Order: sequence, then C-alpha cells, then structure tokens
Amino acid sequence: MNADGSNPVRLTDNPAGDYEPAWSPDGTRIAFMSYRDGNYEIYVMEADGSNPARLTDNPAGDNHPAWSPGSQQR
Repeated sequence: MNADGSNPVRLTDNPAGDYEPAWSPDGTRIAFMSYRDGNYEIYVMEADGSNPARLTDNPAGDNHPAWSPGSQQR
C-alpha cells in the first residue's frame, strides 16, 4: 500500500491464515507464520507476495519469525 494507506494489495490468500509478518532488513522479502500445512511453520516470500516457501518443518509449532540485522540471502 501507499504510505498514506491507500491502494492496499493482498499478498497472501490462504484459508488457514498467515500471521506475524516480518520484513527482511533489505525490504525485499517477508517472513511469516502460517498454518497452511496443518501446523504452524515459518515461510518466506518476496515482498510482492510471490514465491512463498516453507522454511521450517517441525512437529512443534514454529512462530515469531525475525531477521538478523545483517541477514543476507545465500
């Protein structure tokens, strides 16, 4: 959305819900928590909502995604 709140764009559309977005330090990606695979896991996607990918696969719920200040994609 624009800085004034106009023109919002939906980035995810999953009936299970996506929560706790965390922007990468460089502003190009968003980490988030989702229940889309039947368990709370951490995902990451491009800032425009494309290319969502699951990062965790743990029988216990994973939540509260965060980035290190110097995070870099490798």
